[in-house]
Amino acid sequence: MLNKLFTALESSYDEMVAIRRYLHQHPELSFQEYNTANYIQSFYEKLQIEVKGNVGGNGVVAKVHGKKPGKTVALRADFDALPIQDEKDVPYKSLVPGVMHACGHDGHTATLLVLAKTLNDFKEELEGTYVFIHQHAEEYAPGGAISMIEDGCLEGVDVIFGTHLWASEPTGTIQYRTGPIMAAADRFEIDIQGKGGHGAQPHKTQDAIVIASQLVLNLQQIVSRRVNPIDSAVVTVGSFTAQNAFNIIADKAQLIGTVRTFNDDVRQFIEDEMDRIISGTCAMTGSSYHFSYERGYPAVVNHANETAFLASCAEQVAEVINIEETEPQMGGEDFAYYLQYVPGTFFFTGAKPTSSEIGYPHHHPKFDIDEKAMLIAAKTLGVAAITVHRNE
Repeated sequence: MLNKLFTALESSYDEMVAIRRYLHQHPELSFQEYNTANYIQSFYEKLQIEVKGNVGGNGVVAKVHGKKPGKTVALRADFDALPIQDEKDVPYKSLVPGVMHACGHDGHTATLLVLAKTLNDFKEELEGTYVFIHQHAEEYAPGGAISMIEDGCLEGVDVIFGTHLWASEPTGTIQYRTGPIMAAADRFEIDIQGKGGHGAQPHKTQDAIVIASQLVLNLQQIVSRRVNPIDSAVVTVGSFTAQNAFNIIADKAQLIGTVRTFNDDVRQFIEDEMDRIISGTCAMTGSSYHFSYERGYPAVVNHANETAFLASCAEQVAEVINIEETEPQMGGEDFAYYLQYVPGTFFFTGAKPTSSEIGYPHHHPKFDIDEKAMLIAAKTLGVAAITVHRNE
């Protein structure tokens, strides 16, 4: 059966590339992916595959029923893009100003669509049910996963698998990890209210820029001096805004940033410490503040049995030349929610372009993937999907 699956996927590779490039040219931002969702739903309808749109928003869920009884296996792909101008010089460059697929979601979608089509062709020989979850809004919290789950996308599902095309790793690499593989991703905002004034009279002011600068430094001590070094954590201030004329002392400043953790206790500790440090710094300077902390996706925590099984599945794909347990990544992913409801695993499929010595990172204006990685991802997911019934 696996040889038949592989041959069929290989024969559909050109279609996979064409789908990916079409989606790359027509990206849509999170929660605005109406045309993309329609494209996905129409793909299934033309094949007369059971499909439901508007799942938890713009989500699409399709199902293929094998003739024989077995488990219900879910496979997930996301399809939203990012607010980035595409700077690549390629024929399939984004046609939408300021929007591009800079994270590989177009490739995820093409991979899953063609795999679903292939499994449907073999449904008379297959066991169980296959659920294809096409998720909107992965890039922007609260994300699309939780709303799709609430709308029933995991009903009856026994196990779930997902992959991310990973442009930092060579094609032919599969990276897996038992336990936490991606971090919880939170967002914070700090508004400082000082007392502005003339740049020549600082003694009459409460300089919001100086206060905010102190906060930037003080907040770094949370990870360096307050969190156990064994526990991974990141506190990053990504935006510092306090624009004024050259001779004005600012009365307001704003800091925006992110916190990344794997442990829930550490996550709560950092939030509490931030509030304490902000309060103390502002009290010391006589200024006031507003602090908001928005919890994003939880950590992606893979299940042990399903992760070991996935690694064994990758061994059966000839194009996979390197299977390795990876270090945890500090990036966030709302695949985390699925794993809170059903067993499963999330893994990385190497997709570093071979046409250039430079592999641009995810979320870069020149980001691209080696499209051959889609075929590897499809084969690996396919092996997992059709052999999981014998993984007891």
